[in-house]
Amino acid sequence: MKRALLVVGALLLGVGAVSAQQEIVKERQTLMKSNGRALGGTLSAMAKGEKPYDQAAVEAALTVLDETAKKLPTLFPDSTKGLKAEGDYSTSPKVWEDKAGFDAHIVTFAKAVTDAKAKIKDLDSLKANVGGIGKACGGCHETFRLKI
Repeated sequence: MKRALLVVGALLLGVGAVSAQQEIVKERQTLMKSNGRALGGTLSAMAKGEKPYDQAAVEAALTVLDETAKKLPTLFPDSTKGLKAEGDYSTSPKVWEDKAGFDAHIVTFAKAVTDAKAKIKDLDSLKANVGGIGKACGGCHETFRLKI
């Protein structure tokens, strides 16, 4: 009887651990989608003249990007390697194979966001700085994101 309880308990712990890891993958996806809306749907759209310039919306978008930059280092634990995301994109195994390179991309992204937050005060400064954030995002995606 004790053995059966131990086996059931171990199985439940295993299922719980997998579920917790899958939640991390979902959180990554949610953050990346938020980044896409903040960068493409707000900042880039304003820079291109597709939306009117709105400083409050710029600051909100930069806050989203800044929060993501702070969370990214914790969202790729080894335990999530190989877990598939839902949707069109997933994390490349290169994240874990080249952890130093991946971490360097996170630092670059965080610096681009921090610099932009300090500099963007009007449409001209948005146009001058939004490309740096986009380049940091895109550079990481080229290596560390997979189309599935």
